[in-house]
Amino acid sequence: MADIDHQPRQDLSGAEAGQKIREIAKDTRTCMFQTGLDSFPGDTRPMSIQEVDEDGTFWFLSSTESEKNRDIARDPRVVLTCQNEGKMAYLAVSGRASIHTDPATIDRYWTEFAKAWFKGKEDPRVSIIQVVPADGHYWETRDGKIVAFAKMSFAAFTGASVDDGGVSGDLAPRLP
Repeated sequence: MADIDHQPRQDLSGAEAGQKIREIAKDTRTCMFQTGLDSFPGDTRPMSIQEVDEDGTFWFLSSTESEKNRDIARDPRVVLTCQNEGKMAYLAVSGRASIHTDPATIDRYWTEFAKAWFKGKEDPRVSIIQVVPADGHYWETRDGKIVAFAKMSFAAFTGASVDDGGVSGDLAPRLP
């Protein structure tokens, strides 16, 4: 069987951490976005990811009138959690959010899909949320979903000791 308490670990920092965040999150169209960290239980909602930069910075479209924007104005600390089902990879990052309403930033991250919520990119309610991660943790399979499932199934049915192909580690994209 696989040893859940002794899986391989690979902590990453700086540019490598930012690249790992992007690698996991870039094909994840939606993440859970948590605000209100100063009070339990806070507020968590799904958000569509517009883009993830090479350094791991996330970008989202949002309404200036939304509860999340009000939460960020009070306390910019946020937590994002992502599940990349195709790669069987998971990501949790904490960081600081900032709200941008300048036309150049809106133009850069605007998509036609946003017309479902806004009258256009000139709508005064359009804002862009930038989340710069401070730290986090990731979990992923090295061999992909099918191979990992086969290994776990083999271990479950036979009791054999196998490496399930998993790796996890802490992420520190911003060096102190």
